[in-house]
Amino acid sequence: MAKKAVATFKKGDGRTYSKVIKMVKSPKTGAYIFQEEMIPNEAVKDYSRNNRA
Repeated sequence: MAKKAVATFKKGDGRTYSKVIKMVKSPKTGAYIFQEEMIPNEAVKDYSRNNRA
């Protein structure tokens, strides 16, 4: 029988960054653009509070 390959997971506390997607309206065309940023998990709440339109 063949051995089954098992993926090893990295040790630690998991993901430390989150992807934040923000929809922004272009002043020229009126079309919406999606801006993506990778920020630390600790800064997600501050980012959402400070970046509201």
